[in-house]
Amino acid sequence: MDTIISWLDQMLFNVPAIKAVVVICLVCAAGLALGKLRIGGLRFGVTFVFFMGILCGALGIVIDHDMLNYASSFGLIIFVYVLGLQVGPGFVSAFRSGGTSLSILSLMLVAFGTLLSVLPVLFGNMPVGEMMGVLCGATTNTPALAAAQQELSQLGYASEGLTAALSLAVTYPLGMVGVIFALMLLRWKMQGRSETEEAADEAYIASFEVSNPAVFGKNLHDASDMDEKAFVVSRIWRGGKVILPTATTVLEQGDRVLVITKKKYVRSLTILFGQLDETDWNKKDIDWNALDSQLVSERILITKSSINGKHLGSLRLRSRFGVNVSRVKRSGLQLVATPDLVLRFGDRLTVVGEAESCQRVAEELGNAIKALDEPNMITIFMGMVLGLVLGYIPIALPGMSFPIRLGLAGGPIIVGILIGAYGPRLHMVTYVTSSANRLIRSLGLSTYLACLGLDAGPQFVETVLRPSALLWLGYAAVLAVVPVVIIGLVSILYYKKSFATTAGMLCGAMANPIALEYVNDTMADDKASVAYASVYPLCMFVRVIIAQLLVVFLLT
Repeated sequence: MDTIISWLDQMLFNVPAIKAVVVICLVCAAGLALGKLRIGGLRFGVTFVFFMGILCGALGIVIDHDMLNYASSFGLIIFVYVLGLQVGPGFVSAFRSGGTSLSILSLMLVAFGTLLSVLPVLFGNMPVGEMMGVLCGATTNTPALAAAQQELSQLGYASEGLTAALSLAVTYPLGMVGVIFALMLLRWKMQGRSETEEAADEAYIASFEVSNPAVFGKNLHDASDMDEKAFVVSRIWRGGKVILPTATTVLEQGDRVLVITKKKYVRSLTILFGQLDETDWNKKDIDWNALDSQLVSERILITKSSINGKHLGSLRLRSRFGVNVSRVKRSGLQLVATPDLVLRFGDRLTVVGEAESCQRVAEELGNAIKALDEPNMITIFMGMVLGLVLGYIPIALPGMSFPIRLGLAGGPIIVGILIGAYGPRLHMVTYVTSSANRLIRSLGLSTYLACLGLDAGPQFVETVLRPSALLWLGYAAVLAVVPVVIIGLVSILYYKKSFATTAGMLCGAMANPIALEYVNDTMADDKASVAYASVYPLCMFVRVIIAQLLVVFLLT
């Protein structure tokens, strides 16, 4: 036994690289295992990796500083870049329709919290490093902490960066549960209040009876010119028969048209066609192939790289194969299949037509599920390189003696967002399966949190026993609860958002997936998750930039 222990010690702990890998892996494994446990009905997930790293560091487990810095940086880069790649399309669309108000609300929350955090520094109650750690801990935002630490190091305040990590370690748990407490207060305040909310900007299916004399005898192309709202006619029922419509199909009185549009356009289209059919076509259990015996409805995957980045209209599927594309499913959202829609690798098209024609379309588009299991690693690696280049470009701002840099956190997430949103237009394959995306993000974030904890651990116990730790906790409680409650009330009372949408927006603005899980456990629909995804990348980006700006402004 002594021989085995001696061999393990010689092989694993005398080689810095191997020791670093072993320690980080064990910290991640133990932290993730504990993160699956529910405490008071809540599950803390990957956050426990951070605390396990602190525990190991406090127990005297030390690894080579260069290896620690490398693993921490690489983990952070992987996490933020792949996150940006996933939410890129949603980030761009967040400024359209209802997403605009959610973005405004989330930015109000970020601004309010930032102003509150600056007050103790201005009044001399807290150094800049401590304040940055408290702010990032209250908002559970470790990438912002990384950006602040980098800026502190560049300005010659490296010790303040370590203090920031310690104050974050103390306040991080309060940040997680504080948002949940604030959401509980909001729910209690809103009990018994009816909720009204604007419709989501997503594909909506409705049917209309043509009874407006203004469209009698007009073809669909001319009828669409009478209303600027985007819609696609999937089927027309006439005299007991189904018609697969084209742009030249003439509308007749009594026709029943099946339309894919957006819910906010239903009233306008009712005026155009004449009468809305009350049939609910948006239920999940509808058997579209049972509607008629002549046409089938197939969902076809785009798995050919040559289709990536092309406009739907350029494929001429209707004229070449005699089919209609009614909607496109992307990242869980149903999009209206307009001709100018840019298609992406991994999109799922709903195609209506004869069975043989649909089969030919499937061959044209690929429809090979196995092709989705192979992520394009070239895009991932080259994107991270471009993100690092962008992150270290100095940006000079008026009135500042030092330029700012987006750094390891800001550069990769911006490039990830841009490639995720616009990469297909350049025929770049950006598709990554949800499971692969979660795997890569979890690997990166776990590694970063483990290293952050190991770095802060040796001084953690001493720090917690300081009187200043109570001050940190008090400020963190204010930052985690007060802005959330106030902006939440503005969202519900002024913007007329539902509690679910408001809660998701607040969780995204505070970068708090733990609170989002609490909301999802108590809500039947996915409104909270959709709102979370809409504002998370914007607020993550803004907080990373603000972290650097605060350091520069307060120390120069």
